[in-house]
Amino acid sequence: MKIESPKRLVSRITRDTLALVLSGGRGSRLKQLTDWRAKPAVPFGGKFRIIDFPLSNCVNSGVRRMAVLTQYKAHSLIKHIQLAWGANRMARDEFVELLPAQQRINEQSWYSGTADAVYQNIDILRTHNAEYILILAGDHIYKMDYGPMIAYHVEKNADLTIGCIEVPVRDASSFGVMGIDKAGRVNMFLEKPKDPPQMPDCPGVSLASMGIYVFNTKFLFEQLIYDADDPHSEHDFGKNIIPRVIKNYQVYAYPFRDIQSGAQAYWRDVGTIDSYWAANLELIGVTPDLNLYDTEWPIWTHQEQLPPAKFVFDDVDRRGMAVDSMVSGGCIISGALVRHSLLFSNVLVNEHASVEDSVILPNVVINERVKIRKAVIDKGCVIPEGMEIGFDLSLDRQRFEISEGGVVLVTPDMLGQRLHMVR
Repeated sequence: MKIESPKRLVSRITRDTLALVLSGGRGSRLKQLTDWRAKPAVPFGGKFRIIDFPLSNCVNSGVRRMAVLTQYKAHSLIKHIQLAWGANRMARDEFVELLPAQQRINEQSWYSGTADAVYQNIDILRTHNAEYILILAGDHIYKMDYGPMIAYHVEKNADLTIGCIEVPVRDASSFGVMGIDKAGRVNMFLEKPKDPPQMPDCPGVSLASMGIYVFNTKFLFEQLIYDADDPHSEHDFGKNIIPRVIKNYQVYAYPFRDIQSGAQAYWRDVGTIDSYWAANLELIGVTPDLNLYDTEWPIWTHQEQLPPAKFVFDDVDRRGMAVDSMVSGGCIISGALVRHSLLFSNVLVNEHASVEDSVILPNVVINERVKIRKAVIDKGCVIPEGMEIGFDLSLDRQRFEISEGGVVLVTPDMLGQRLHMVR
């Protein structure tokens, strides 16, 4: 079955745009959750992978030519893209192309930076004859129509347009921080500054890059070639290319706001265990900021053929139930209690077990009398009978990973179950 977009105007400029999704990073702040997978391949929201969000944004925006650049431990990411985004699911002249690091420049060169990743595929990109190139990070959670941003880029006669959001100054050191004039033109760009500058009219807030760029294709290629010849460059968009071009070229900032309200739109980095745990549990709310039930802007993914979730036993001391939770297909809650938690597919919770304030990834088995609180349980874990997680952090710290916010991360490796791991 082919992927169909919701009905909306698809303009010539979106059809003339090629999207590059940079997906080669590990995401080391997610600790052991990315020991065996790249960050874009990490499951999110009960049935998706993080990479599904930027790719779905492209499809829904009418940008139907996409390439995913991979490097770090990309097997599960590549497998997922083949299943969810393969050529048989796209219409004619539409594609999701995989561009793994393959030493195209010389036999010693893997991707050494975000700009270098694009540069090493420049021969392939030329064959697509795109007028604009949309560069995206593959590891953020948000819903965005890229069409208005590309139109803004054209309207401003820009060489480069940067998607931006407002963030508290205390968090801005993790971003590229910009300064702009009254027309929206970028006049300053600092990559992850220790002392981020504040917006002049908004104390305590910095204007941060989302890692979303629209380039005129010819201009991009010129800058990539120039950067590749610079022996002192780190070959990174934020560190090298953007700071250099803002002086002599038309570089504009595009604010990412809700079209109806004008307020800051939903965007999450989920770059730490705490932010990953919180962003997943936010989805349980009555009216979460990220609406996964929005038929006007669906998130596409590989749909496993699974039976409905099942809740069995109704005895006083053995009742299968989930309260204030999201439970995915294939799950069985057998005489156990799940409260304020998110269960991905094929999770089995056995009798007299309890799960609270937790995120349980696919194919997890929670055995009898297990108690789990405020935890992230990685894919494929088998939790031994009677184990308690999240109740004695001093004990948990000896065997598991504890985040700054007190979230317990459990992976198959920590349980000595590497053979059970399925990525």
